[in-house]
Amino acid sequence: MRHRNRLPTNVIAPAASLANVLDKSEQITGRVEECAEELSAVNVALNDQLNSEGIHPGVIGAIEQSQGIETKIQDAAEELSAVNRALEVEIEVRHNLEDQLSSTQATADTARHASLHDPLTSLPNRTLLNDRLEHGLAQAKRHGWMLAVMFIDLDNFKNINDTHGHAAGDQLLQVIASRLKGAMRADDTVSRQGGDEFLYLLLELKQEADATLVADKLTRLISAPCDLSVDGTAIAVAVRPSIGIAIFPRDGQSGEALIKIADSAMYRAKSDK
Repeated sequence: MRHRNRLPTNVIAPAASLANVLDKSEQITGRVEECAEELSAVNVALNDQLNSEGIHPGVIGAIEQSQGIETKIQDAAEELSAVNRALEVEIEVRHNLEDQLSSTQATADTARHASLHDPLTSLPNRTLLNDRLEHGLAQAKRHGWMLAVMFIDLDNFKNINDTHGHAAGDQLLQVIASRLKGAMRADDTVSRQGGDEFLYLLLELKQEADATLVADKLTRLISAPCDLSVDGTAIAVAVRPSIGIAIFPRDGQSGEALIKIADSAMYRAKSDK
């Protein structure tokens, strides 16, 4: 009875897995071909010996049976070779599909990131901030937590644009964004709302005074001098922020209400200077 080479029933789709199957199949093909060659050599030797010593009917039958087995082994080797060639084609197809899927996924990831982040600073944009704010509010309401929304505006930013140009202004925004991002906790979010305005979402606030402490820390970080390069010339500029704070649940129940209140508080802080 011919023993057919069966592929494992748990072979999975990725090309890497098929390549492993191909390697094993080629190893089996090699062993089958070796067996066919060895059996052929034995049959040749037996025929030579019988031709020289005379022919016994029983031995002739055994040799014929052995030659039949040799033929079956050779057929099996050819079938395995055909399977291996088909596997090679399938692996090539899977590789191409995986490359296409990887490229498509990378394009989709890039597009999704661009739709949710500010192109200049790479910070979350309004859309992503609003999504995280709504999620944070749902968690705060469920667990009885507080959270804070801080609206941040850079004082006299327009003067830097007018004096040193928009390229300097863009560099300054990137520096400030980096400082804000470096200061936030893992669960918090800092976003660029547009222009020189940022929004800082502080989650799981233990007490209202903690928001003021964070605002003081951010003020110090933002107010530190920023080293910029304008047309190859190094310049140092400094800005101070105006920060307005809104606390959930004290100041509002919705994200829109909290942002509006924080915005108003920021303008009051700016006018008080």
